[in-house]
Amino acid sequence: MSKEEMQDSDFFDETDDEIQENKFLMCKIGEETYGIDIQHVTDIIELQKITEVPDMPEYVRGVINLRGKVIPVIDMRLRFGMDSKEFDDRTVITVVNIKSYSIGFIIDTATEVVDIPEKDIDPPPTFQENGEGNKYIAGLGKLEDQVIILLDMEKLVGEKEIESIQSGVS
Repeated sequence: MSKEEMQDSDFFDETDDEIQENKFLMCKIGEETYGIDIQHVTDIIELQKITEVPDMPEYVRGVINLRGKVIPVIDMRLRFGMDSKEFDDRTVITVVNIKSYSIGFIIDTATEVVDIPEKDIDPPPTFQENGEGNKYIAGLGKLEDQVIILLDMEKLVGEKEIESIQSGVS
């Protein structure tokens, strides 16, 4: 699915929440495929000039101007502790709405929107005694012979981080 098809898609119609349930935007970050709940996604845009902002965490690349609104941009590779990579023509910014804030996430590529029924979603694994392991994972979706890591966007950027980033870019 092309960027334009995803942007023009009915999946971004916020008035139809039932249709959007259990639909996930598939995206690649490194070698892994992740799913972002489509209910959070507001835009998928081509990579554009990012203005750096001083004193931000390393994974916050800066801000963009999207239709007159200043939006902070987070590099998902850096957020996950991966090495950064040269951006290419498949690199996109996925804009999500988290607690009424818009935040852009740089991903290697967005591929498609898929439906993963609730019965095919397992809870995230916990490997640490305190249950803190995989705190950014909402669940694991089974799609044919593949396991998709479903991201919890609200936990990926905590409320204090959102406020800190927003105040830093205001």
